[in-house]
Amino acid sequence: MQSEKQSISRGKKILQSILDATLVPFLAIFTAVVIGGVIIKMVGGNPFEAYMGLIEGSLGSKKALSETAIWATPYIFAGLAVALGFKGGLFNIGAEGQLAVGAVFSALIGYALPQWLGYDLPAIVHIPLAVLFGMLMGGLWAGIVGALKAYTGGHEVINTIMMNYIALNTTSFLLNGIMKDPSPTNVIARTPLIAESARIPPIFDGLRVHWGFVLALLIAFLVWWVLNKTTLGFEIRTVGLNPDAAKYAGINVKRTIILTMALSGMLAGLAGSIEVTGLNYRHELGFSIGYGYDAIAIALLGKSHPLGVVLAAFLFAAMRNGATRMQFLTQLPVDLISMLQALILLFVAADAIVRYIYRIKSRGERVVLTRGWGG
Repeated sequence: MQSEKQSISRGKKILQSILDATLVPFLAIFTAVVIGGVIIKMVGGNPFEAYMGLIEGSLGSKKALSETAIWATPYIFAGLAVALGFKGGLFNIGAEGQLAVGAVFSALIGYALPQWLGYDLPAIVHIPLAVLFGMLMGGLWAGIVGALKAYTGGHEVINTIMMNYIALNTTSFLLNGIMKDPSPTNVIARTPLIAESARIPPIFDGLRVHWGFVLALLIAFLVWWVLNKTTLGFEIRTVGLNPDAAKYAGINVKRTIILTMALSGMLAGLAGSIEVTGLNYRHELGFSIGYGYDAIAIALLGKSHPLGVVLAAFLFAAMRNGATRMQFLTQLPVDLISMLQALILLFVAADAIVRYIYRIKSRGERVVLTRGWGG
């Protein structure tokens, strides 16, 4: 009897924690949709028609669901990258550059490795090599920032922004130079197509959604498991909450900072790798513009929880994928989708506004984004 009561009490606590975690983001989305509808009405559109077009374009058919999953895949990886940084008290704004680095090196392994070796590789070897190489290079790129943070106090926000410039301009140099597709008909900055043996196959015939989407869901679970069930995850969360207390408890804070940034960069690099090997089959300049910055909004909306990140990634993917259908049905500008995303982020980041509007009491939770300059 006592055991049954304890189980019921534990279940109630779990449900309450889920409600606490999801209520404010849900109300933030609802509020943004309502305000977005008012704006659509003000510019002469029909809000119900616009939102129905958005839903139809993102979820209304097998093809629409497939394309939404394709959009969600890099969003999940990049969102997890930023969320992991948040858990460690680090604000990784460098996902954009880390993603680009992962993509370009994954493409390099994809098209050049068979040429270097002089023979074709089996897919079971070539695909993991291409993906892992891009992932590791993204981790190395972010690890530099982690080392600067740990040993010099250099702020990760400034350093990741600067590393973005270096990564994106270096990528541009490579794609316009030694890595440019030499085909006579090619006039844009892109690599040659990767080999067939380096391409992740689609899950279903006739649809573009590929196994990278399944990998994204598995990685989300893995990140949750690492953060909540392992010593490493405990160290990351402890350093993120209070590095002084972590140091006093015997945790190597410098190592944890570097490792957290490296793991974050690996996730962002994985986003670029999967886009190359699973969808585009080459790296093209500018294909990923905005993914890294959208990832910040996704991590915030998901409250830095892996499950929340997955759900937020689907929301952003659905909005992006459904925007074209919405524009076709209503003749409204597709920029309204960016407006909706901005409103959602505004209300999630400034959750005190949502709590005030809906009279929700604060339970004192907060997201630790960064510990200050050189902290």
